[in-house]
Amino acid sequence: MKHVRIHLVVNGEDYSLFITPNRVLLDVLREDLELTGTKEGCGLGKCGACTVLLDGRPVHACLTLALQADGCQITTIEGIGEKEVHPLQEAFIDKGAIQCGFCTPGMINTAKALLDANANPSEDEIKQAIAGNLCRCTGYNKIVDAIHSCGCQSEKEKGEVR
Repeated sequence: MKHVRIHLVVNGEDYSLFITPNRVLLDVLREDLELTGTKEGCGLGKCGACTVLLDGRPVHACLTLALQADGCQITTIEGIGEKEVHPLQEAFIDKGAIQCGFCTPGMINTAKALLDANANPSEDEIKQAIAGNLCRCTGYNKIVDAIHSCGCQSEKEKGEVR
């Protein structure tokens, strides 16, 4: 199969890669760029463990062809709280929303997209946003509480979530 060149901006860094057209974004991130924070759960887009932000929108990296991301901005968990702990990460820790941690990268990326679009979502809006992310450990209440606590910050602090 012939290789094609793609250009990605991942966590603010430019990458130019030669890939086969059938490669999914998850494999490019994990294997080529060695960004292993994004997890493969089901490989079918059903669990949300592989969720990354593509131009600010949550997508399943296991279903997204790397070619579809050509020229796009991609944010993985490594790009959130890169220099210091992000408020969402802090909230997940403070609220006990992390147990095994496998779903956490996808949950945090999904939550970030929600909070970027709606700085103060309701509990129902949070539940709807994370409906595509499965967690077998926490039972979701602590995850919803963590996301809600970020949305309930003062006006000054809301800017930090983005």
